[in-house]
Amino acid sequence: MHYRRLGRSGLQVSALSLGSWVTYHNQVDTKAATEMLAAAIDAGVNFFDNAEVYASGQSEVVMGQAFKALKWPRLNFIVSTKFFWGLSREGNTVNRMDTLNRKYLSQAIDGSLARMGLDFIDLVYCHRPDPHTPIEETVWAMSDMITRGKALYWGTSEWSAAEIRAAWDIADKHHLHKPVVEQPQYHLFHRKRVEQEYARLYEDIGLGLTTWSPLASGLLTGKYKDGIPPGSRGAMESMGFLGASLADPAKKAAVVQLDAVAASLGCSVAQLAIAWVAKNPHVSSVITGASKLSQLQSNLGAVAVIEQLTPEVMARIDAISAPLAQ
Repeated sequence: MHYRRLGRSGLQVSALSLGSWVTYHNQVDTKAATEMLAAAIDAGVNFFDNAEVYASGQSEVVMGQAFKALKWPRLNFIVSTKFFWGLSREGNTVNRMDTLNRKYLSQAIDGSLARMGLDFIDLVYCHRPDPHTPIEETVWAMSDMITRGKALYWGTSEWSAAEIRAAWDIADKHHLHKPVVEQPQYHLFHRKRVEQEYARLYEDIGLGLTTWSPLASGLLTGKYKDGIPPGSRGAMESMGFLGASLADPAKKAAVVQLDAVAASLGCSVAQLAIAWVAKNPHVSSVITGASKLSQLQSNLGAVAVIEQLTPEVMARIDAISAPLAQ
């Protein structure tokens, strides 16, 4: 396993990490999560990603129960969570979530700590931008969360470059804790934000990235070449919005071509896709997901593929996938 600094912070995160979106509670119970977390850390993974909204808070519960069962020293692992949508959907709609105001954030961190059974969260994200709350209020609330010792670092997820820059500038002006990381979607078919929009931020403010969906929600595993198989993520009712992308004939054809490239390297197309994301020097960690141990172990095999991605191989990959990328 390789380790990289989270932006310009001193925190070292594993190049591949393990996330819980879709899987924990829905497909993975505490026993399975414990088994996979143990296998991940044995392989050198030290970063585990979550969010309060995943499985309506139950994903944090499952991960927390697994941490408790494993009894790891707290220094040995890094855990993150994300805030925006909240859990309460009842009562006065004025006070519902979908916000990053101080009231919500101050209560959200306490809820996550309780569900995960932790004294602090290493990394907290603003899960989406909130156009209805002044960025200054959000920056102060996130910085205060760190000052109070409830979190150690903070960042954003799916924010625009302008929004990230505004937050960083406010923190810099008031000597507050600055955002150090962004969590964007990034894979062979989704590139422009990471490679173009954020380009100035890497050098200017030292932005780090913990990217999600390296396999394009499973499309880059090759499992959807002949349709949507039963039991797959694409077959889940809650993931119906993925249907059009998973059925895209041009992308499915590209996956067949990428599979040939992977075969020439002695790896799977999924490992090739994960390694491609990790090859980007601006990516601090690639968040992977798994619903079973064998899938996790296969994904972690991507580490050995990174060094095989020579300029020539990267050019072959780009020739196939770049024309279809957004």
